[in-house]
Amino acid sequence: MAHDLTETFWDRLSNIRAGMLSPNTAAPRPMAHTAKKDDNAIWFITADGTDVADAAKVGDTGLYQVACAKGQLYAWVKGTLSLETQPEKLDEIWSPMAAVWFDDGRSDDDIRLVRFTPSSGEAWTTDGNGKALFEFAKSQITGTQPDVGDQGNLMF
Repeated sequence: MAHDLTETFWDRLSNIRAGMLSPNTAAPRPMAHTAKKDDNAIWFITADGTDVADAAKVGDTGLYQVACAKGQLYAWVKGTLSLETQPEKLDEIWSPMAAVWFDDGRSDDDIRLVRFTPSSGEAWTTDGNGKALFEFAKSQITGTQPDVGDQGNLMF
């Protein structure tokens, strides 16, 4: 029986740097994110004219996927893309990592802040490689399925 892993998702997503974002009209691409549970949003910085920015302009839906053994989280999330026009939010999200993508840094006119508002998804969480190895070994000895973590729904 699946259970709600939304709290665990937000906690672990904040320790992961990037995933694969795919607007409904485009193929997935690697994107760095900033997870803000209090906003119920995953934030992305992109450039004007990208398919992500174009999808956000029209409020398209999308899919975000993360797979990180170190973060002990594997998940996919459906949601809606939108543009955020408040400079204060961009200031909050801005980082040196984002700056390398824009010739004029934070003052570049091509910067677009995209909000991804999640609606539903599914997650798999693990307790780390050490426990997984133990569980795999135990399953070989006992003939049982290994307990390598939890799987459940994400409800936002």
